[in-house]
Amino acid sequence: VIIRYITYKGIKLYYEKFGNQKEVAIILPGWGKTKDTFKGMINSLRNSYTVYIVDYPGFGKTPFPKKVLTMHDYVSLIITLLDKEKITNPYIIAHSFGGRIAILLAGLYNIKIKKLILIDSAGIKPKMTVWKWLRLKCYKLLQWLAKLIPKKYRAKYKKKLFKLFASSDYSVLNTLERETFKNIVNLDLTDYLKEIKTETLILWGDKDTSTPLSDGVLMKKKIRDSELIVFRNSTHYSYLENLDIVLRIIYIFFKN
Repeated sequence: VIIRYITYKGIKLYYEKFGNQKEVAIILPGWGKTKDTFKGMINSLRNSYTVYIVDYPGFGKTPFPKKVLTMHDYVSLIITLLDKEKITNPYIIAHSFGGRIAILLAGLYNIKIKKLILIDSAGIKPKMTVWKWLRLKCYKLLQWLAKLIPKKYRAKYKKKLFKLFASSDYSVLNTLERETFKNIVNLDLTDYLKEIKTETLILWGDKDTSTPLSDGVLMKKKIRDSELIVFRNSTHYSYLENLDIVLRIIYIFFKN
């Protein structure tokens, strides 16, 4: 493994390079510390491809900057990496949050990608269900009730309330990271899907509760040159739960 850094607008992005083959495969992992879940995939792919994988700001060895980031900052980081490494026309494998980056690379920035694999990809804004609406209203009401609590107990009450209602991804972030997270999840990328010209393979777990299978079906419908493969009894980490099959699919798709 070769360890490297690039700098973009004060962000020192850490990434790793595996292998030294002619063709390049870039893995865009999900949000959080999920990079290590790709070790098995990398160990296989490095025999046929030069493989790159990154640590996003705030995770692994890339510190979070003292500013709020947008989705376009994450895309620009990857474009900066491509420029520095002189990578053109790579294969891209993107999981969850990484799918957001890949969709914008291909559908907005027109970066040339040889073939694209989206795995349980994020990018489609969830619909406001009755349950979500009630939960939001309940949270706001309980926040308002904090005014009626004596000041010395108020901070503790608000902290417990936040822990009760916030998602696990959101609750562990600092203030700047939370604003960044909101920027990311509130950006709906559906309109960019139809602009993707790259041949795309979509892999999905039918038991995914983070990005539902309906998102994968919609992506298949919107991306012109795409196919969808669904893994039974698999979650948001379908590539881990079906690693041998996923690797065979990747090799066939890339080489075909």
